[in-house]
Amino acid sequence: MNYELLCAKVVSIVRLTGNYIRRESMTFNEQSIELKGLNDLVSHVDKNAEKQLVRNLTKLIPEAGFFTEEDTVNTNGEHFNWIIDPLDGTTNFIHGVPTYAVSVALYEDGKPVIGVVYEINRGEMFSTYKGGAAYLNNKEIRVSQRTALSNSLLATGFPYYQFDKQPQYMRLLEDLMKKCHGLRRIGSAATDLAYVACGRFDAFFEYNLNAYDVAAGAYLVEQAGGKILNFSGGNEFIEKREILASNGGVTEELLTNIAQHFNSDI
Repeated sequence: MNYELLCAKVVSIVRLTGNYIRRESMTFNEQSIELKGLNDLVSHVDKNAEKQLVRNLTKLIPEAGFFTEEDTVNTNGEHFNWIIDPLDGTTNFIHGVPTYAVSVALYEDGKPVIGVVYEINRGEMFSTYKGGAAYLNNKEIRVSQRTALSNSLLATGFPYYQFDKQPQYMRLLEDLMKKCHGLRRIGSAATDLAYVACGRFDAFFEYNLNAYDVAAGAYLVEQAGGKILNFSGGNEFIEKREILASNGGVTEELLTNIAQHFNSDI
């Protein structure tokens, strides 16, 4: 398979969907908001964007399955599966905060081969494919080279349901904010991961995430030279629903801090 050509086609499809979301943002009415769960919001924009992505991606690989956030379709392909979040940062979108993204990953036999994250309002298309590098608007990107928390900028996210691990998480944040240049929470995990891949953030960590939140962005980080782990230092970040994405240089220091405050087995 020509992954480079396939990735270019995915980029075109994602850009079309991003253009739709951008147009909808200009006239969006909060009356169309639905509540999936506690603080878990969805709108017709999410659903229509997902349907558009599924329709166009199906043309590329008809036999591929889909794992989608809004459940417009969920099927299991024998070899190929798309993992998509049509609008990562829905709460930002609903409130008019201009940081949200389209996230699309393709897995082949359980391994990522394509990752695309489109940060819509900045017009930044992050992409990568098997055998290639990681790119931002077709220019190669790499993770940062910082090796100490003391001069690093970190990103995180806050859970909006299942708060059982909140106490140790807040203690971890309290500790880290004293040890780094700053902590950022911009509300889109896909964007956070893309920013690690291009060196804006030195690391990103969060728990209680789903595969569609992180699949594309995590592959971008790996392809840009970074590391993706769970909070215990293992590779099962999707299964554990916790992710530490870093440039590699601050990984051990972060794992040490996480171990002191956050018991991932609770």
